[in-house]
Amino acid sequence: MDGLSHKELAASCFNKVWDLLEKEERSSEENEQMVHLCHSSFWHWTQVEDHTPQNVSIGYWQLSRVYAVVGRGEEALHYAKRCISVSLEADLPPFFIAYAYEAEARAYKVIGQHRECENAVAQAYIYVEKIVIEDNKQLVEKDLEQI
Repeated sequence: MDGLSHKELAASCFNKVWDLLEKEERSSEENEQMVHLCHSSFWHWTQVEDHTPQNVSIGYWQLSRVYAVVGRGEEALHYAKRCISVSLEADLPPFFIAYAYEAEARAYKVIGQHRECENAVAQAYIYVEKIVIEDNKQLVEKDLEQI
């Protein structure tokens, strides 16, 4: 691994995914690269000896977001549901659970299931109300408003 640890590779891939997500327009090659980088980030996180359910939740969330952004709603929904499951089982803070439902809502929007999307948004807001750090609360609300 050229002297890089799994943690360093996971973080590097994660950040490269964000760089691509933030681009106004991406080519189909960049979309494919983004999917591969996201899976690589997730895999490397699972190889970090002391990885946590929070790391796994974030990884599933990013996978769901990437698939939603590239228009692959079924995959986005699959990873959103994994994110929800991990987040609830680990009793993660409300910020992470709200984002898990945000991912589910975004996935449902992509596949055109509007009622399920609205239900997921409502579920996310239940957890948003429990977030105590105002900046985190505003971050989730901003993303929910974009759905």
